[in-house]
Amino acid sequence: MIKHHPTDALLTQYCNGTLPASLSVAVSIHIDMCSCCRDKVEAIEASNASEVFINNQEDFSEQIDLEDAGLLESIMLDDGIDEVYEVKKQEVSVNEQSYELPRALSRIAHSKFMQMGKLSRSRIALDDGALRSSLLHIAAGGEIPEHTHTGFELTLLLAGEFSDESGDYVAGDFMLLDGQHQHTPVTENGCLCYTVVSSALHFNKGLSKLLNPIGNLIY
Repeated sequence: MIKHHPTDALLTQYCNGTLPASLSVAVSIHIDMCSCCRDKVEAIEASNASEVFINNQEDFSEQIDLEDAGLLESIMLDDGIDEVYEVKKQEVSVNEQSYELPRALSRIAHSKFMQMGKLSRSRIALDDGALRSSLLHIAAGGEIPEHTHTGFELTLLLAGEFSDESGDYVAGDFMLLDGQHQHTPVTENGCLCYTVVSSALHFNKGLSKLLNPIGNLIY
């Protein structure tokens, strides 16, 4: 059961079209997986539509001239059916595992997976300023060493499971963390995540601290 969701403020920004592309993709994926947030989005969109209608009521009530009326009538009488194209399902394969990509990612290019031990990352081709989005795969028994964040880190679990000091996470869970959080994600059976980061991770313990000088290259 999904327990972690975008805030209402994020959902409102999504509906208003004011989120950066990488975050908008994350929210879009989540609402496809979460009926609760999908209902919230539908309510926000209905409210937005109602507000637009009320604010423009005078425009709608203006008399339509004969030419416009004729055009409207021809549109209403057109019984042609537009052909609808289904988006083909896309899969990714990593470490001998195959995963179906969410619809929101099916038409966005991504790089080959780069493997570092049990971690594999594929960069998503989104031109989104300082924000970097990726597919992150953690193989069974893998973990990301304890770290905090010099910016923010959004993790949306697409498949599988993982846990950290704060709890357990399942497909659809949406986690947004910043410098106030530190954690050690670990997975028993493996997982695939969509991640967005605004700056490098900062590793806190042991040999993993050696990664900090090159953090900007690997985030």
